[in-house]
Amino acid sequence: MTKPETRIQAKEEAAPPAPVLHASHSDTLGQEVVDGVLPAGAVLTLESIQERFAVSRTVAREVVHSLESLNMVISKRRVGMVVLPQRHWNLFDPNVIRWRLRGPQRELQVRSLVELRMAVEPMAAASAARRASPEARLRLVALAQSLEPLLLAGDDQGFLEADIEFHSLLLESSGNEMFGALTTAVAAILAGRMDLGMVPDEPVIAALSTHVALAEAIMRDQPARAEAAMSDLLVELRTSLLEDGPSSV
Repeated sequence: MTKPETRIQAKEEAAPPAPVLHASHSDTLGQEVVDGVLPAGAVLTLESIQERFAVSRTVAREVVHSLESLNMVISKRRVGMVVLPQRHWNLFDPNVIRWRLRGPQRELQVRSLVELRMAVEPMAAASAARRASPEARLRLVALAQSLEPLLLAGDDQGFLEADIEFHSLLLESSGNEMFGALTTAVAAILAGRMDLGMVPDEPVIAALSTHVALAEAIMRDQPARAEAAMSDLLVELRTSLLEDGPSSV
């Protein structure tokens, strides 16, 4: 006879995951907060969310919890959910980055992200050259070498996935847990640029070659060369995005 706990486990494994009903509504309100449609001090209530989106109170609570987790609103008794100023937001969250890139804060967000990368990634590259595992070094070289063929073949999704894996693995291989914690933010930056069309009409082969030089410096345990290559990569990015137009980094 099948044990009761076995039957329960089988039932749980067979059950499909519950849909995230609140995600699109959280996305709408988060974008409105970032865009200033819902400015700091504006008040939301569960009732207003229920009425606007025609959802249950449970779903409305999930919407509020999503925004609270990003420090974009705070619940106040007898008032509702009050929108907080930008200084309180979780600016490293991928959703906040995406909303800012889509709205009127786009130029400021791009500048902030480029400056963040310039401050962190060269040091992370040097550290990866000292500390990366043999497997990570080989993978970085393989990823760097794959970028140009993917781009020339017009495989935008494949290029994006390889680029995100390259920069994420580099941060993780630095051996610095705080650098490693930035992988989701960097992934959001790269994905956001592709999503918004902030890429060049023609491939920037020099930037792709610099990826290869960077990976090879890490492979050969050359911290100074790795740091210089990453700096070159990000200077080109800064120039292209903030001065001349989009780049491919």
